[in-house]
Amino acid sequence: MMMTFKRILSAGATSFTRSGLVSFATVLIMTVTLIIIGALVLLSAVLTNTLTSIQNKVDVNVYFATTAEESQVLAVKTRLEQRPEVDEVTYTSRDQSLLTFREKHQDDVLTLQALDQLGDNPLGASLAVKAKDPTLYAAVVQFLTDDTAASSIIDRINYAQNKVVIERLSNAIDATQRAGLAIVILFVIASIIIALATVRLAIYSARDEISVMRLVGASNMYIRGPFIVAGVIAGLISGLIALAFFFPVTWYAGYAFSTWLGGFNLFTYYVVNFPFLFMVVVGSGLVLGSIASFLGVRRYLQV
Repeated sequence: MMMTFKRILSAGATSFTRSGLVSFATVLIMTVTLIIIGALVLLSAVLTNTLTSIQNKVDVNVYFATTAEESQVLAVKTRLEQRPEVDEVTYTSRDQSLLTFREKHQDDVLTLQALDQLGDNPLGASLAVKAKDPTLYAAVVQFLTDDTAASSIIDRINYAQNKVVIERLSNAIDATQRAGLAIVILFVIASIIIALATVRLAIYSARDEISVMRLVGASNMYIRGPFIVAGVIAGLISGLIALAFFFPVTWYAGYAFSTWLGGFNLFTYYVVNFPFLFMVVVGSGLVLGSIASFLGVRRYLQV
């Protein structure tokens, strides 16, 4: 058994090197395919980072009445932080609100004069609430509405103004995830078809050898084995070439487009997630090469 396995490995390696131009074409096609698959993984990381960045900028602000005591506002903050849908709650006191308002309108003399004429601070404290997911903001607002102690001191909640943005963001995230999955599936199917056509060419060039092997009574596995090994070798080489291709590309993109991507460095992602990319790209190459070879022998030559 071990001797047969070694012979299959040797025959597969010999078949790959002897095929020359056909093997080169197979590696070239599979490399392009794996580059596309790897590019989709990197694009997904960029989109995920972009959507997360946008999501982090969306929150719900709760504005309290000027008569609300600080202890009451902080009590509401504590109850919100205990909610499972809430990720973070930031408290802004009345004095901080006034200071921020003055800084924002420092060039607006009329507004500052009107503020000074009021004498007392007209602004109340506020809470900026970030949910763990944009779809959970409705639950946060509902909790504040149902909480009698909170609703009695709340002046307004800007959820209505942000609701459209939140809904659009949620829809964008869902649509991106579905579209990304669909694109990956389509490219994988297309890749298998293209690789299969290329492998069939290699199998066709060895049709006389296969006929002789069948005449002498070689088993189906012994006939298929060398082609599957050759396909695995092609997939391995293609995967390594694709990974090497992404090194300079992500290095350039990381430093050229980091500012445009909100500080997201594609090269850093490539380095940190290299084991994952290796498994996806090289693993896809191995699976693609072996499946294409197996199907090519089984269906085209009807072994």
